[in-house]
Amino acid sequence: MDDKKVILSGAQPSGKLTLGNYLGALKNWVALQDEYNCYYCIVDLHAITVPQEPKDLRRNSLEALAQYLACGLDPQKSTIFIQSHVTAHAELSWVLNSITYMGELNRMTQFKDKSKKSEANLNAALFTYPVLMAADILLYQADLVPVGEDQKQHLELARNLAQRFNNRYSETFKVPDPYIPKVGARIMSLQEPTKKMSKSDENENAYISIVENPDAIIRKIKRAVTDSLGRIKYCDEQPGIKNLMMIYSKLSGKSIEEIEAMYEGKGYGEFKNDVAEVIVEGLRPIREKYEDLLKNKDYLETVYAQGADKAERVARKTLRKVYKKVGFIPRKFLK
Repeated sequence: MDDKKVILSGAQPSGKLTLGNYLGALKNWVALQDEYNCYYCIVDLHAITVPQEPKDLRRNSLEALAQYLACGLDPQKSTIFIQSHVTAHAELSWVLNSITYMGELNRMTQFKDKSKKSEANLNAALFTYPVLMAADILLYQADLVPVGEDQKQHLELARNLAQRFNNRYSETFKVPDPYIPKVGARIMSLQEPTKKMSKSDENENAYISIVENPDAIIRKIKRAVTDSLGRIKYCDEQPGIKNLMMIYSKLSGKSIEEIEAMYEGKGYGEFKNDVAEVIVEGLRPIREKYEDLLKNKDYLETVYAQGADKAERVARKTLRKVYKKVGFIPRKFLK
């Protein structure tokens, strides 16, 4: 009997993952693979809450998978799959919709924010996608879910729905807890260092993609916002320098104290050159593996097909229980 706890996490296939995604999340995901039963999915169903160009969504989904693998996620250790390949996500979501209150969804801050930005596309999926997120988690009886500040409300809804279903129909779902990583780095925007680095930033100089070419990395670090204090110190007064020091430390393994000592009396130019070099070398193996994987579509297809098969077996088991408890007649197959 496998007594490892289950962790589930996923990301939308919306472009290249950033250095912030890697140092803040993906590096941790890789470390979790030996300790937990990990399910990592590319949430393409969530992606269509905003308009998508079909060919771009297909390409982005494949690229997201290649980036996961290039960062060190191992399909032999983790279940890595594309959300739409496991139909139980949409099916459980419909059942959970029936026990979700409108008031709960109205209170979701992400919906409020997104609805202000895209009133022309204010669709029902944008309103109910926290229910789909709850289905993603509850299908796999997840014990733990790594969540950022912006997703805490969604995990709370998943917990509430699990408890509500269990109370109404008997014990069915595990009630998931947030996973707070022991280590991790909050990497900030290179242009606005008080704001988190994001791949959706309109200013492309604000973030570095994990598959960025070396020339672009050097250029972006040279343009990174600093200050006029002229010293290399890890302090809140210097958010730009603090951010670059954090990146340097996480990729080089050197402590913040070591970095401060190394650059005492030295200028920002030299420091930025060295930060850029550390990033280029730190991301080189990821970029090279990613480029190789994209040339090998057959292998990527094998990974996502096997991942969906593994995920499907677990998801169907949960869904069968749910369908039985709500009173659906089990399907009979004709011989």
